[in-house]
Amino acid sequence: MAEELLKIENLSAGYGEAVVLNHVSLALGEGETLALLGRNGTGKTTLMNTLAGATTRHGGSITLGGVALHKLASHERAGAGIGWVPQERNIFKSLTVDENLTAVARPARAGSTARPWTPERVYEMFPRLAERKTNLGTQLSGGEQQMLAVGRALVLNPKLLLLDEPLEGLAPIIVEELLKAIARITRDEGLSAIIVEQHPQAILAISHRAVVLDHGSVVHAGSAQELREQPALLDRLLGVARG
Repeated sequence: MAEELLKIENLSAGYGEAVVLNHVSLALGEGETLALLGRNGTGKTTLMNTLAGATTRHGGSITLGGVALHKLASHERAGAGIGWVPQERNIFKSLTVDENLTAVARPARAGSTARPWTPERVYEMFPRLAERKTNLGTQLSGGEQQMLAVGRALVLNPKLLLLDEPLEGLAPIIVEELLKAIARITRDEGLSAIIVEQHPQAILAISHRAVVLDHGSVVHAGSAQELREQPALLDRLLGVARG
């Protein structure tokens, strides 16, 4: 594995007193993409929310680039290197596309050799957003809102990008456009990412590693390519019955 970026050890977390994740451990290297898979209700979104600081941690630790992430409040985690695109997208709907991007933009990290993400680079990646710079968030389609949510995470210049079901409910042409963009961001640009997705084959194709959750625990961890090449194993892990 590449130099370690993220280390999760024995993590238990949930909402209030309810524990959803049970003793989860996993690691991710610099420049790697992790496909986080599992049936609905197995803890995938809870793990993403926990990395972003939006749940109750009951035990264990999260380290990002040597920083104890679990000790930071949610509003401090973007500064530590988390770029989060939740299912709800969380764009500012009363602001224009351009205001959404400039309001949260951060300079590139000291010592980073990666080309920094700016609003201009986001427009280059998503020409649809460039055409709608002055449109309010409420005037965007679902696909455009998702592109803007990804762009807002990128201009934070994060170390780790969290994408929670980025393709959900989008038209096939938009899905294809977003997949190409995500592949460029991760594979070509080398930004580490964790992606939750209900369409495993699409995400496994652009990921390095794969983890499957069931009942809040890791039941499989390994190479994304190996899992992609074993559809019967993938179906069994995801509880898919072939008719």
